[in-house]
Amino acid sequence: MLLYALTTVVSAFLLFQVQPIIAKIILPWFGGSAAVWTVCLLFFQMVLLLGYLYAHAVVRYLEPQFQKFLHGGLLVLSAVALPIYPAVRLKPAAGADPTAGILGLLALTVGLPYFMLATTSPLLQAWYSRRFKGKMPYRLYALSNAGSMFALLSYPVLFEPQFGTHRQASMWSVGYAVFILLCGFTAFSGAAEAPVEAVEAEAPAAAKPAPRQYAMWLLLPACASLLLLAVTNHISQNVAAIPLLWVLPLALYLLSFILCFEGSGWYRRNPYLQLLAVALGGMAYGLVVDTTGNMPIWWMLLLFGLGLFTCCMVLHGELVRLKPDPQYLTNFYLTVSAGGALGGAFVALIAPRIFRSFYEMPLGLVLCAVLVLFALSLDAEAAPWFQGWRAILPGVGAAATVAMAVYLGIQIREQARDARVMVRNFYGALRVRDTGPETDVMAVRTLTHGTINHGEEYLNIARRRLPTTYYGPNTGIGIVIREKQKQGSIRVGVIGLGTATIAAYGRLGDYYRYYEINPLVPPITRGQFYFAPMCAAKLEIAMGDARLTLEKEAPENFDVLAVDAFSSDAIPVHLLTREAMQLYFRHLKTDGILAVHVSNRYLDLQPVVAGEARALGKLARVVDTDDDETQDIFGATWVLVTSPATGFNDVEMRDSAEIESRKNVRLWTDDYSNLFQILK
Repeated sequence: MLLYALTTVVSAFLLFQVQPIIAKIILPWFGGSAAVWTVCLLFFQMVLLLGYLYAHAVVRYLEPQFQKFLHGGLLVLSAVALPIYPAVRLKPAAGADPTAGILGLLALTVGLPYFMLATTSPLLQAWYSRRFKGKMPYRLYALSNAGSMFALLSYPVLFEPQFGTHRQASMWSVGYAVFILLCGFTAFSGAAEAPVEAVEAEAPAAAKPAPRQYAMWLLLPACASLLLLAVTNHISQNVAAIPLLWVLPLALYLLSFILCFEGSGWYRRNPYLQLLAVALGGMAYGLVVDTTGNMPIWWMLLLFGLGLFTCCMVLHGELVRLKPDPQYLTNFYLTVSAGGALGGAFVALIAPRIFRSFYEMPLGLVLCAVLVLFALSLDAEAAPWFQGWRAILPGVGAAATVAMAVYLGIQIREQARDARVMVRNFYGALRVRDTGPETDVMAVRTLTHGTINHGEEYLNIARRRLPTTYYGPNTGIGIVIREKQKQGSIRVGVIGLGTATIAAYGRLGDYYRYYEINPLVPPITRGQFYFAPMCAAKLEIAMGDARLTLEKEAPENFDVLAVDAFSSDAIPVHLLTREAMQLYFRHLKTDGILAVHVSNRYLDLQPVVAGEARALGKLARVVDTDDDETQDIFGATWVLVTSPATGFNDVEMRDSAEIESRKNVRLWTDDYSNLFQILK
């Protein structure tokens, strides 16, 4: 029992520990987008399904002796993938499909090891049951869940803050080598004693599950998986693509699975059905509020975290009530895992291609309510709910579901009605809208990425060339460009295109070079806004991730380089590391100035940039400006960095201030970053 237990715990820990490790490693290779984790989750769900299929086929159709040699051979073969840190040659080419690139990279890097880990739990439980004459391996199931949960919760608390990604990958690889030895020894120590047919022959025939039962086995976990990815996507899009925000929803999802499948005592329709109504209503309201206001991060995490947990408890609880006779358990678990993969595929592959915005969350909320009502209607044990005063509950539930669907539908329609453009892809959702007619001197055209304003332009032709929002004349970027222009023609680099508002400063003889990763942005910038088309300077747009593009380019000799590459309110961490800053200064003149936009609702980025400036021997100043509604200027914070040899001039010194060290933040590198330290 000890050998089985140890192998199970190690495999479950490694199975869930590798997910945030590998996702964090490849995150900068694909632009730091929150969708990277969504696609990673889809990959893990698909490989998990393949692992279950393998375990099912091996146990059911192969002789015990052949099972050992086949599995042992695959374990040895999987060691070829170690260590799991991806090779540099696997970095994507500019313009490549990110989704296909991520799936292919994961398959080459961790595909076989993850597949072998995914097969472990069902195989060990089957071998244990055979070796001990049909004894049910519930303790192994509990240990597997415990190992999985510890892996998820320990990563952002113990591993990420202490170790860089290279060390994390090395430690995991060593752990996997230990797992190979444990699992191999378990397999060859009498893992299977009797063929499965001998056990099945003794069991009486059971009723075959009906097609609608199979449908519910598929749809209930699919809805839970859909909500998991949708909530994670929503939080990551609006804060940052970081393991902390990946792990929390996944841990809650796993916890609901553990509580529901460990025994019937954890899930009770009373009070969970009442809590479900509150959770669905709260998340529906939160979706609307979060698109129009600034919901504090802790309230967002609490609302959507508890809401996700409640929905998953009910969905998984109803799923457990539909479990079949043990003779059909393998069919049940295979269908459940297929449902999880189906939900992940919808969010990661289908939704970005058929929706113009993030509609999978509203869809998931409505689908959850409908499926629960349908599950109740199928369950004879639910009859007491339909007696007495509770007889009105099905009608009330159906009416509430319709009301929620109508409410969300109205909000979606209103959002689309006043939009000139609404598009979406792997990198997020973009929307362009006008606030009034051109005759109104205060009317503006706005570009929104997710929930964040990414630039505005006056519609009135007389004010169309005025720099607005975060880029006004007195903001950090406005000050350095105007000061550099006093010396003559200048070269300006900008990471992040948006509406190209900075191009409003361009003069004849100047050169502006933008770096943009999202292929949907340039057509909007040139077709819906006038900053780029009316720019007097020569303006070019380099497509692809800025880090990868700048690494390949010869020094550009910029006078000013602005870093302003936000996706919604999330930051691409790989653009704010020591190595990134070294790269920026390779493309700046000796007296050039790096301007980093650090305005953020949730993260305090000033100490990060200040620490990197100190590490590289540079000077850093902060320019913090307030709103000016008369000129459509937003409050903005820019950090200016330059070489000590040239320093800042009098104007730049007068309009800026020293950065106060409010937090002790460890230096960010390509190998290490930790956003938990800088949460506001």
